[in-house]
Amino acid sequence: MKPKTSKHILNTASNLLGFCLFVITSIHSSNYSATSIMDEFTSAVALILVFSCLFSFYSLRSSNPDRAYRSEKIAELLFGLALVGILVIVILLLFKVIV
Repeated sequence: MKPKTSKHILNTASNLLGFCLFVITSIHSSNYSATSIMDEFTSAVALILVFSCLFSFYSLRSSNPDRAYRSEKIAELLFGLALVGILVIVILLLFKVIV
């Protein structure tokens, strides 16, 4: 029997990744990236989300229950780290540390 895995990590992480890519594209298309470091922070969060998606996908496709469990835990950890990164970006924007 296949182990129970969290399919929601892959869906949510990929949606957040798309949002991060939209933000990065918007910043670059408005030529705002020359005066702001927000795109670097957002790019770092996007990279973490990419790896979260990869580990989550691997956990869903793996036939080995131990590998699936470990991959799922790594995906969860990376997803949580990305959420903390988004929180930091929002706080920095709120207090106008980065503009």
